[in-house]
Amino acid sequence: MKIFGIAGHSGMGKTTLLERLVPAISARGMVISLLKHSHKNIDVDRPGKDSYRLRESGCKEVLLLGNDRWALMHELRGTPEPSLDYLLGRMQHCDLVLIEGFKSGTFPKLEVWRASLEKPPLASVWPGIVAIASDTRFVASEQLLAVPNLVKLDLADTASIAEFILLHAINPELSDLSI
Repeated sequence: MKIFGIAGHSGMGKTTLLERLVPAISARGMVISLLKHSHKNIDVDRPGKDSYRLRESGCKEVLLLGNDRWALMHELRGTPEPSLDYLLGRMQHCDLVLIEGFKSGTFPKLEVWRASLEKPPLASVWPGIVAIASDTRFVASEQLLAVPNLVKLDLADTASIAEFILLHAINPELSDLSI
C-alpha cells in the first residue's frame, strides 16, 4: 500500500480534483482508498436511528452494516486523535491511499492552488509538498521560490497529475509518518 497527499486551502478544489483522479488511477487497475482528515465535528449517523442512539448511550464503537456498505464509528470522547499510521493500519489493503488533510505530515503531497482565491500557496509552510497544481500560470512568488524543486502542474491535466502521484507515492512502512 502506498500513500500520497492532496493539500490546499479550503475551497481550492481538492475534492473536485480527487473526483477526477480516482477514476483515472482506478482505470489502470489499481484499488484506491481515501483518508480525509477534517477539523470539523463529523457525523455519519443520524439522530433517532438505532445506531446513533446506541453510540450516544456510551458505546466506544458502533459498526453499522447495510446492503451496500458498512461503517465503523469510533468515539474519541476526549482522547487524542489517532495518528495517521494508526488509521492507515485500520484500512483494508489497497494499492494507493490518497490522503486529504494531515497538513503537518511529512509524506509527499500535491497542493491544489488557485490564484483567483487570493490565498498564499502553502508549499513553503507545510512539509511534504512536492508539487503544486493550478488553473493559472505560476508567477514567481517568494512562497513558491522558497520551495526548491517544486513541480508545477496544470490542474486541468488529470492524466499528468495521476502519473506524478503514482511516481511519487511512498510506502508508509518505509518512511516516517510523523504528523
